[in-house]
Amino acid sequence: MNSWINLTALWKIVVVGLLAGAGLPALFAIGLRALSPARIAGSEQTQGGQSSGINPVGVTAAAVCFAVVLAAIGWGIYSIVSHS
Repeated sequence: MNSWINLTALWKIVVVGLLAGAGLPALFAIGLRALSPARIAGSEQTQGGQSSGINPVGVTAAAVCFAVVLAAIGWGIYSIVSHS
């Protein structure tokens, strides 16, 4: 094809851009959604209509999502600082 376009580097840039640009905010949103209390039909609810219990599986999933996002941020800062 064209000798001035490096297609290998181009697809790597696109993949990393999609993961960091759309993947990390989506993962953060999944973590926030996991923290929200689940509404189960027939469950005990408070006056505001929210269920009163905390879902430990949701908290664990949210913690994993937030840890991955924080690790990606830390890796990005480390790679910027170490290359300067």
